[in-house]
Amino acid sequence: MSDTLPPPPPRYSTRQRALGLVAIVVVLGVIAWGAYWLFYGRFFESTDDAYVGGDVVAITSREPGTILTLHADNTQFVHRGEVVIDLDPANALVGMQQAEAGLAQIVRQTRALFAKADQSRAQISQARIQLAQAGQDYRRRQEASGDGSVSKEEVSHANDATAQAKATLTVAQTGLEQTLAQIQGTTIATNPDVLAAAAKLRNASLVLDHMHLFAPVDGVVAQRTVQVGEQVAPGTPLLAIVPLDNVWVDANFKEVQLTRMRVGQPVTLTADIYGGGVTYHGYVAGLSPGSGAAFALLPPQNASGNWIKIVQRVPVRIRIDPNDLKAHPLRVSLSVDVTVDVRDQSGPAIAANAQPRTFEEQAIPNDGRAVNALIAKIIADNSGPSAQ
Repeated sequence: MSDTLPPPPPRYSTRQRALGLVAIVVVLGVIAWGAYWLFYGRFFESTDDAYVGGDVVAITSREPGTILTLHADNTQFVHRGEVVIDLDPANALVGMQQAEAGLAQIVRQTRALFAKADQSRAQISQARIQLAQAGQDYRRRQEASGDGSVSKEEVSHANDATAQAKATLTVAQTGLEQTLAQIQGTTIATNPDVLAAAAKLRNASLVLDHMHLFAPVDGVVAQRTVQVGEQVAPGTPLLAIVPLDNVWVDANFKEVQLTRMRVGQPVTLTADIYGGGVTYHGYVAGLSPGSGAAFALLPPQNASGNWIKIVQRVPVRIRIDPNDLKAHPLRVSLSVDVTVDVRDQSGPAIAANAQPRTFEEQAIPNDGRAVNALIAKIIADNSGPSAQ
């Protein structure tokens, strides 16, 4: 039997060393993650419950009509001011011609009223002269009747002639007053009847202009629902235009993420359509005044015996840098990942500046000058040489 002792077992086995190394790595990772969260990560709020939103500008007909021409179709880009749909203008042209003829007729009638007023003034002057002559005849015959040279019958006839002259003067004065009630204080161009006829002509001009439907914004055509030859009623949606250069993102953050969120804070975004290789930049434009559940068609009712608390989400509007959108266009309803930098707390919690969104009437070329010139020409042509 040998007196040699067995070698002592190793102090740490290979497995123990590996576990220790893993434990050290985990501890260092936790420390690193804690430091990252403490000094950087806690100043950012993120969500993948975010989607691209945008205006969907509906093109509708203001007048009844038949689709004559379609100048744009789905997926095509149109510029602001371009004609996208033409309606059949036949009825509108007839209405325009009727309005022109109606204005010319009213101008001539008004011109006749001014001439009638001059005629009434002349009749009044003539009636006054006749009244003066009848009065003088009556006085002479009344004086002559005292010595018997004039019979009482002649005096009576002279008195009747005076009364008749007075009645004739009254009739002339009344006729002048009736005529002046229609034209006094106006000219042919400013007469109420002429202005009403001119308004009808302007309305007919608008109806004719509404036969051409213009694109109010730059954008891509979508939801075309009509065909050539189809009869449409006023207010019927014909197609929609989506301005992709002015889209935004509605990010639905949990209510616990809104504590430090303010208007104006910088935002970074990535869209699923491009992946993480494309980063968009923007800012917080505003926070919704309520959660999505508050504006649902059937809002939840929690006043019941069985109730489970559910964390609510509040839509946050994100505006995107236009240059980023120009380089990488987005479509409405695409999914987006949003990260908000909440370190800057100087902004307000509620957006204070209102940004009105209006229909671009300037897209319609008719500014009224053409119809105004037409009205002036019709009035001048029918007012006679004395009014020109």
